[in-house]
Amino acid sequence: MQRLRGHLPHLLGLMLLGGAVWVVHREMRAIHLADIRAALSATPHHAVLMAALWTLVSYGTLSFYDRLATIYAGHRIAYLRTAFASFVSYVLSHNLGFAAVSGAAVRYRLYANWGLGAAEIARVVAFCSLTFILGALVLGGVVLLAAPGAVAHLLHAPRPLLWAIGAGMWLAVAAYATLSTRIRHVTLFGHRIDLPGPATALRQIVLATAELGATAAIAYAALPSETLPGAAPFGYLTFLAIYLAAYTAGLAANIPGGLGVFDGAMLVGLSPWFPTPAILSAIVIFRLFYYIIPLFLAGGMFAAHEILLRGGGLIDRLPAGLRPGERLALIREADAEFAASTAVGAVGLSGAMLLALTVLDDTPGLVRPDIPWYSMDVATLAAAAFGYVPSLIGVALLVLAVGLKRRVSLAWSITIGTLAAAAAITVAQGYSPVVPLILAAAAAIIAPFRRSYYRQARLLSEPLHPATALPVLLLVASVVAFVSMNHRLEAMGATSWWAVIFAPEGVPGGIRIGVALAVLCSIGAGLRLILPGRVHPLPWGHTARQRYLALNEGTSAVPSPACVDYAHGLVPSDNGRAAYPFRRVDRLLVGLGDPVGTPADRVAAIWRLRDLATQEGRELAI
Repeated sequence: MQRLRGHLPHLLGLMLLGGAVWVVHREMRAIHLADIRAALSATPHHAVLMAALWTLVSYGTLSFYDRLATIYAGHRIAYLRTAFASFVSYVLSHNLGFAAVSGAAVRYRLYANWGLGAAEIARVVAFCSLTFILGALVLGGVVLLAAPGAVAHLLHAPRPLLWAIGAGMWLAVAAYATLSTRIRHVTLFGHRIDLPGPATALRQIVLATAELGATAAIAYAALPSETLPGAAPFGYLTFLAIYLAAYTAGLAANIPGGLGVFDGAMLVGLSPWFPTPAILSAIVIFRLFYYIIPLFLAGGMFAAHEILLRGGGLIDRLPAGLRPGERLALIREADAEFAASTAVGAVGLSGAMLLALTVLDDTPGLVRPDIPWYSMDVATLAAAAFGYVPSLIGVALLVLAVGLKRRVSLAWSITIGTLAAAAAITVAQGYSPVVPLILAAAAAIIAPFRRSYYRQARLLSEPLHPATALPVLLLVASVVAFVSMNHRLEAMGATSWWAVIFAPEGVPGGIRIGVALAVLCSIGAGLRLILPGRVHPLPWGHTARQRYLALNEGTSAVPSPACVDYAHGLVPSDNGRAAYPFRRVDRLLVGLGDPVGTPADRVAAIWRLRDLATQEGRELAI
């Protein structure tokens, strides 16, 4: 039962995603891709400019979250530093979903370098999370009290209940503001929590309300000025109610960026006022300004930061007691979490872009023979043959993003090659230059962080037995299936695999089923092969003991008696240059002491210990 409860959030996310896919498919059946492209082209320039302006206002307001939080934690850090920490952490949060809403890993890495302790950083993270919640409560109360009809068809709840919920939200905010004037601290679960003063609490409420309001205004600015004939009056307050409901659904799904869930909820919520192509156009503009462009900016800044670190300019700021290898390892691991998370966001967005490429861009009208190096014959051939390949690469990138999140070295290598190939293919097929530039930017963001990926994929770490051979055969069979169906797909003018599967008519049932099975088998086989392999710990005995002592030689650490006398086993890193002893205690897998071995490989041993805990269904403790 405990393990089942642990999977409930993932089950909820899958259910919401499945419902979102059904909603999007239902809404898309009655429209053509040309309608969406026409809606994007018809968006006025001033609307795009206003959306960009509201994006700057939103992220500018967010920058003051961390400024207030550091003052609350007892440190007055320069505004430019807190603004940088706020930007990169929230960009990561927005693109990776609710699990990263506080950007805790990024803030810990930055604020630790700027002199804050672990407890103070925890206060900063909690303060920023609470600030966001306060803004959501204020605006949620506004829309439920003032415009309950805007979300009644989404929530299927009576208006009195919505009014009661809205009043409860405002009461919660009022209670927080009142407590800040009367009580200096509270004790919760045995922990003392200092409350901010009334002035700080008021700033929290105002900042969070302004930030959420500005974020909603990005998409509102991109909507058409005229609604459907006969539609009810539509204004910003109505849109805000729909936006908050969609945003909450995206958070609850725990899917990166709320992808699919947020979009489906927006489609349903706005459909009484606007045609579907116009809604999708506004969503595309919103995601471009609020998610995609900031992610690539943050990733580029972080890549430059890594290059500076490798130049050694910042290494001297670390404690002098560490040896050079340990100091560099500390820096790299501090950056590794953000590097991996940024890679997941960049690659995931690139994959989603390739999946939706036929919606965002149309190949036949974009062949550019005026470019000197561009061959018209090659372009025509590439656009006609395997025109659906970019959508397949999009699926591959989404699978590889899972491997990047798990820090698999093979996923890093294949991702770089896949992004380069995708950029070349989109150029050859005549897509807008923006597409290959985005793919190249994603590759450039990932490339400097090779050392952040140190886990072996199952394909390389396990012997070739049926459990490994079957996914390989499925992957090969899927490729062969697509090649064999290519002439039929060309004849139908297929531009993506999902257009073939969901086409309302004109596609034979055998082709539809064949494409669906080939894609599903490719996804399943790819995930099976790219994820980390099984961990095989060494049972504690003479061999494991001698290996532990040998790896500990040459370090300043003294072998722990607990490690030597009470360990149940030893988990080596992938390359064997580090290891971590452990002991099983009931439902816990306890790491004993510190990992031993070369400093740069000790973190890999910790990850392997975590994998072993997951593999055995235990909780990890250090």
